[in-house]
Amino acid sequence: MEPIFPKWTNRIPLYLGIGIPLLVIAIVTGIWYYFSPKFLAVGYEPEQPIAFSHQLHAGQMGIDCRYCHSGIDKTEIAPLPPTETCMGCHNKVKKDSPRLELLHKSYKNKTPIPWVHVYSLPRYSHFNHSAHLTAGVGCVSCHGDVSKMETIRLVSPLSMGWCLECHRDPMPNIRPQNQITNMIYDPHASGYIPTNDPDYKDKLIQPPQACGACHY
Repeated sequence: MEPIFPKWTNRIPLYLGIGIPLLVIAIVTGIWYYFSPKFLAVGYEPEQPIAFSHQLHAGQMGIDCRYCHSGIDKTEIAPLPPTETCMGCHNKVKKDSPRLELLHKSYKNKTPIPWVHVYSLPRYSHFNHSAHLTAGVGCVSCHGDVSKMETIRLVSPLSMGWCLECHRDPMPNIRPQNQITNMIYDPHASGYIPTNDPDYKDKLIQPPQACGACHY
């Protein structure tokens, strides 16, 4: 008597035993990644270990982004400010404030402040800060007007589609090099034309759109 079902059906339990767990893992990973505010949810605003007000420092006091985030125009990754940078001012300014207790403890013990990253990308994506700043893309294009933020929050989706919008049409985000960190500079109101700028006239402002430009 010939079998009712073909021999390959004997492997169905094996396939299900392997496939179902993998499917569950994929679903859980997808939900964790796409529905988590940690990476892509606009509005993500974590509480920081020290209540640092960008509205006060960058807005009212006019401190340039590069004072705290030094090297952003020279390195791929934007560094978070080390304790020593903060102490450059706060060894005298409000040095007895209880809100800065963790700062002084960090400085004394030579331990870093556990700042919470707001802008993070998956490991398979790379964003070079120096390349973008050198090309004339201002901080505000990705981070929004931090001079009006008491606490830093995520204002950009950081999705591939969002990045490609700028790579396909970068000109609206290009500004003079001396205005890179200026939060209120409006290139349209100023009549700025990147192709007439000596800093860019010899450069071909055509951001790459190939996969390997960001995924490597």
